[in-house]
Amino acid sequence: MSETFEQQAAAFGASGALFGLDLGDKTIGVAVCDPARMVATPVETIRRKKFMADAERLAALAATRTISGIIIGLPLNMDASEGPRAQSTRAFARNLARVLPLPIALWDERLSTVAMERDLIALDTSRAKRAEKIDEMAATFILQGAIDRIRGLRS
Repeated sequence: MSETFEQQAAAFGASGALFGLDLGDKTIGVAVCDPARMVATPVETIRRKKFMADAERLAALAATRTISGIIIGLPLNMDASEGPRAQSTRAFARNLARVLPLPIALWDERLSTVAMERDLIALDTSRAKRAEKIDEMAATFILQGAIDRIRGLRS
């Protein structure tokens, strides 16, 4: 996946619901947008198990929501270089593409979790609730940024 986000996103077509994923070591935050790709909303946080179990859960969610593509947050370093987490994300995307026949695009997610943590603190959300919701909120932030970019490409 050496293409740009814009090249990857072209495979999504003009409309259809998309998933946004925030991959963590222990969880996967999942968000979805409406078919018109206007608003991203949180779906759930998947507790990571083995890859195939995670992929099966994502496939089940994708089937029930008629998903046409997946955007995965790519955790680049602040200088835009790729470290071990970005390489792990790329490997997850490659493996997922083999078992879930949907186009996948990678979105620069720098600071998404930090931004969502700040928003949840501003809303006076308890530490326990923040820990429970942070991954799906980060996925929502990632997806919203990506669909805003996709809409900008069409105008």
